[in-house]
Amino acid sequence: MKLLIADDDPQLVRALRITLGAHGYDVVAAPDGAAAITTAAAARPDMILLDLGMPQLDGIQVIQALRGWTSAPIIVVSGRTGSADKVEALDAGADDFVTKPFQIDELLARLRALSRRVQSAAADAVVSFGDVVVDLAAKSVTRGEHRVHLTPTEWQMLEHLARSPGALVTRQDLLKDIWGSDQVTDSGYLRLYMSQLRKKLEATPAEPVHLLTEAGMGYRLVL
Repeated sequence: MKLLIADDDPQLVRALRITLGAHGYDVVAAPDGAAAITTAAAARPDMILLDLGMPQLDGIQVIQALRGWTSAPIIVVSGRTGSADKVEALDAGADDFVTKPFQIDELLARLRALSRRVQSAAADAVVSFGDVVVDLAAKSVTRGEHRVHLTPTEWQMLEHLARSPGALVTRQDLLKDIWGSDQVTDSGYLRLYMSQLRKKLEATPAEPVHLLTEAGMGYRLVL
């Protein structure tokens, strides 16, 4: 599992790199806030250890920037002990807060807990119905042994349904999320793309059993 350590204390980073590397983590490091963002974008870590008091950009700014595109768990490791700092970090999008100095056993336990969450989320990111497998993380669809090619809009529509299997997804939500405006009212777009999805994913497109229309309301994916 790849782990990014963002901290301006080179001795701490060196010690953590050795210790965590010995426990099977693939460690990359960044010495300041700006480097943390660029390193995260390049390395795509599974988890992030982040100090709050870094040069260039502080930890809160880094968390806010990272949360714009990644859901990787973030553990703040900081010498700040005030509750206000913890609340601000957690509200910004951090998953946990460890106060320096800390015991390495405690940090490893926190990492293991977040690692289980990451693995669980990855397992939940695969949705199957009929002979179709939708991998939400990889953005891929297979039917039987064959990869199914979807257009970007077809994928967005299927993804919305697959993230809430069994639940009604309204026409308004789909139009707003896919076309970017809640002023769009022409559901002919939706009928067109749903028809295309059924042709590609249903055994009998004219008689769908998984991609269902709820008249006057929206669509539902039944597994």
